[in-house]
Amino acid sequence: MVGPLCHVAAGVRVGDGCELLGSVTLLGPGTRLGRRNRVFPGAVLGAPPQDRSHRGEPTVLEIGDDNEVREQVTIHRGTAKGGGATRVGSRCLFMVGAHVAHDAQVGDDVILTNLATLGGHVVVEPHVVCGGHVAVQPFVRLGRGCFLAGGARVERDVPPFVIAAGDRARVRALNAVGLERMGVPSASRAALERAFRILWHKGRPLSEGVRLARAELAGDAYVEELLGALG
Repeated sequence: MVGPLCHVAAGVRVGDGCELLGSVTLLGPGTRLGRRNRVFPGAVLGAPPQDRSHRGEPTVLEIGDDNEVREQVTIHRGTAKGGGATRVGSRCLFMVGAHVAHDAQVGDDVILTNLATLGGHVVVEPHVVCGGHVAVQPFVRLGRGCFLAGGARVERDVPPFVIAAGDRARVRALNAVGLERMGVPSASRAALERAFRILWHKGRPLSEGVRLARAELAGDAYVEELLGALG
């Protein structure tokens, strides 16, 4: 369905079952929407990257299936120097005014709350939630299942499964609610809680915490994922 006052540029591909509710702008060439995406008024998808190195080279924006893109969301195409593609997975929710910059790679089941902003080349792993007004610096990686509290300013990688908050954002707690929603088994949730206490014990160097947690909790896949992100 294409509502009133929508603009779909030449070279844009829109999959079956998509809804463009009105005043939606899809720019290209190279913008591709999968199936059953719902895009609300004022959204602009596939605009050229805001990068001075871009000289009009053909780049792409690839969006998966079953995403909801709310009012005034902007998602830009990639740059040649960044691999040429911005990618968004499936089942994501982008709330009002969220922005995804060039060459970002956004996984499945991600939520960007109102006015959250991802800089260029950011990698967002699945099941990440960014609160309102979160700002993520270019080239940062957000680990699977992490939660960024509203207003967080993120200038370094965030490990999986944790809550980060503040200016500049730092790890504050384990994302227990998110882990349960992701369907993480209770045994692994308990192992992650123990690992968190070891890793972020006051006064203990993180490298020592990684060594201790690995010695005690080796074998749990979720703990290994967390430790692997910490080095």
